[in-house]
Amino acid sequence: MINVKFFPSRRLAFYMVRLFLSRSFAVLIALVLILMTLDLLGESGKILAVPGNGDAQLWHYVALRIPLLVSRFLPFAVLLGTLIAFVGLNQHSEVVAMKAAGLSAHQILAPLIVASIGIALALFAFNESVVVKSGRVVTAWSDNDYKPVPPESGILSSVWILNGDDLVRAGLVVGRAPNLRVQDMAIYDRGGGVLQRVITAARAVPRPATKDWLLQGVRIYDANMNLVTRQPAMAALAGVSPDQLTLAKVDPTELDYWTLKTRIAELEAAGRPADEARAGLAHKISGPLSTLLMPLLAAVAAFGLARSGQVLMRAVIGMALGFAYFVADNFSLAMGNAGAYPPLIAAWAPFFLFLLIGETVLVRTEE
Repeated sequence: MINVKFFPSRRLAFYMVRLFLSRSFAVLIALVLILMTLDLLGESGKILAVPGNGDAQLWHYVALRIPLLVSRFLPFAVLLGTLIAFVGLNQHSEVVAMKAAGLSAHQILAPLIVASIGIALALFAFNESVVVKSGRVVTAWSDNDYKPVPPESGILSSVWILNGDDLVRAGLVVGRAPNLRVQDMAIYDRGGGVLQRVITAARAVPRPATKDWLLQGVRIYDANMNLVTRQPAMAALAGVSPDQLTLAKVDPTELDYWTLKTRIAELEAAGRPADEARAGLAHKISGPLSTLLMPLLAAVAAFGLARSGQVLMRAVIGMALGFAYFVADNFSLAMGNAGAYPPLIAAWAPFFLFLLIGETVLVRTEE
């Protein structure tokens, strides 16, 4: 007799969830430790090359990078953890016992789906509260060659704008107007399309009264005379507003959901393209929800007789489906950033496509 309850057994549901969570988080810890070690080996030389940096800065880098690794590889860990759990259940004939008791494949997967929804919510909250801040700080720090950066929030790094024929690069943009300031600014004066001067300044602040910028600690290289001069201060960039710098680089990975919505509104009000930011906004929801797909895509490893000798093959198929989703998701998001896909399609199409694929495979093979 088939049991039509969604959760036929509370004890069985808790057993499945405990198995699923323990395997997934064990894989996540192993992945983060290995990847963090490799990352630190590559970056430690650059960090320690800066005078004054030591062990404290190395640990600070680790503290900033670990949240980024957790956010990126948690769906991978859920996929691998689910596969490990399902292979074990299959080899010990526990899945056979569940099906003999009248449970369908969907009822076996139901506790894992509910647990995955909880993981997705936790990942979204973790991204919004921790990951965006860590990403913003570590990007600014690395772009500044691991030299000290201001502790304020809202830091942008390596911002480029075009002012007429001139190129302007702001190394660090700190704060928002009217308290915005720039560190390490470079102006490439290209009169007639040919480089004439390179003006670099240690600091720059906007002057609303004169609608220009005050550059401090100025160094001017004249390309025609091959001469370098220095000035304590000078005015430049007439007509360039602070908003041009803050809107020139809107990275969805470094902004929380509501701040990104505000930036999108500012971009649209300024007549700037916002498709990349809109795709990133939608992906802030669809990305964490990818954990919901992992039990469904890995379910092929749970069913089928262990004695048939195809457990490994089923696990490989489940892994291939999961990794195919991540490839499709990254490709779709890249196409959305390039403007080839509409933002909502770019963010959500891979999710619904693989939801249908996983459900089709499960129904055709087991139901």
